[in-house]
Amino acid sequence: MGNHQLIVKRERAEGVRYVVSIRRKQNGGCDQGTWVANSGVFWHHSAMKIGAFEFNEPIPHLEEPHVIAMLYPWLDAGSVGTLTLRRLERYFGSQELGRLEKPGAFFDFTRYRPTTRFRNGQRVQRVPNTRVSQLTGHTDPPIVLMQVREPHANAEDYIASILEVLKALQVKRYSRIGAMYDAAPHTRPLQVTGTLNGEPMTGLRGLVSRRRSNYEGPTSIMNLLSQELPKIGVEDVSFMVRLPQYAQLEHDYAGTARLLEILATVYSMPADLPQTEAGRKQYAELDSEIKNNPAAQELVKRLESYYDSRHPNSAEERSAEEEAASDLPADIQSFLADMSQRLDNPN
Repeated sequence: MGNHQLIVKRERAEGVRYVVSIRRKQNGGCDQGTWVANSGVFWHHSAMKIGAFEFNEPIPHLEEPHVIAMLYPWLDAGSVGTLTLRRLERYFGSQELGRLEKPGAFFDFTRYRPTTRFRNGQRVQRVPNTRVSQLTGHTDPPIVLMQVREPHANAEDYIASILEVLKALQVKRYSRIGAMYDAAPHTRPLQVTGTLNGEPMTGLRGLVSRRRSNYEGPTSIMNLLSQELPKIGVEDVSFMVRLPQYAQLEHDYAGTARLLEILATVYSMPADLPQTEAGRKQYAELDSEIKNNPAAQELVKRLESYYDSRHPNSAEERSAEEEAASDLPADIQSFLADMSQRLDNPN
């Protein structure tokens, strides 16, 4: 190159870094004079494949992280799981780590519809995916969020890929969060059930312990993931909010706040993480609607009696409430018993 030299040095740091230097000679011929360097740094971000997922390099080192995951749509009543992850991301901040390389291999886009939006005057298509992100503002322990969707095809490969991600990140605990409908009145505190490796969780303030499920019948293919977690040394945890069956709100903010209260207790998060006011207003509006409907009022009253019989404040109250519950009409008792059996066993 005569009086110029081109030097390219490949380094690994944030992705792959190329340091390019152009040196030109001043005051002399080929063997004399002073070389002056003009350098530039160019970044090339590469991706790492983990199963069917594509992760940006470098993958951060996380010390025994915990995963908080929601399963759409199977356990996302009232969009509680979706809203909970969204609140965590907005409160603590998040960094996307990876997502499925080809989500169409697992999802039917006539059932999970892509969406279109305008950003800075440009139309942007958003394709449903399973994203993996890290909360940047919470590090003890590090928390990874996963927006898991129930697959329509190649479910075994999908589950295997999630397990590969958990192993690659050296995850210690996988917590599945969400909500389901139950024989629960909106006038009582929403109950949250918790399990650890399939057994009822006890000793945590705010949790309700229920007997282990003996359900037999159709289920979600994603329950295979729970079966595999112990085999790779990952704790399997579940937190589920029980929502009023008769309300079925599109976005249940009271349920979201209740679940966030449990997570805040588990992970010593700030008290203002749960936003309770929106839920109070929402259920107050529901109150107003029910007051104008005698049949709905009667249903709520009976659900309150049923709720109180299952969650007494003392042994003395239990017998009195069970007696009151036994006074319910036979058809209502049958309805509540059937609802309890079905909703206690969501799988």
